[in-house]
Amino acid sequence: MTSLDTLRRHVLAMPMAQTLGLQFNRASEGEVELQFPITPAFTFRPGQLQATAVFAAADFAAVAAAGTLLPPGWANATIDATLKLVAPARGVALRARGRVVDAGRLLTVCASEVYAVDAAGAETLCATLLGTARNLAPRPDAPPH
Repeated sequence: MTSLDTLRRHVLAMPMAQTLGLQFNRASEGEVELQFPITPAFTFRPGQLQATAVFAAADFAAVAAAGTLLPPGWANATIDATLKLVAPARGVALRARGRVVDAGRLLTVCASEVYAVDAAGAETLCATLLGTARNLAPRPDAPPH
């Protein structure tokens, strides 16, 4: 299995993760919880996130959960995802919980639930995602990470 520390470093090194201020709350085999603050730069009306930021949270969580099951040196990438918005994403933070639905050698089906978190810490479900990640074997010519 991929080291959880390696997975965290890989995800948090991505420019989009850095731009969002993404952080890991927890990670275990087949499950991940991520969070980032709701900032004005990602809203389309005061305090309400655009769907793009909600999708990013959902995708990062689901595919990171899939990444927890990969052999050392492997990587993965989203090849398909469907997001369903069920409520406005308003509050102080967005929290996404990703999980593996079915893990295969080539493809992993993963899902996530995204919650808007208010100042008191209460969560409101705002989106769900069902996705597929392509599992990528290490390239023989690639330098080690």
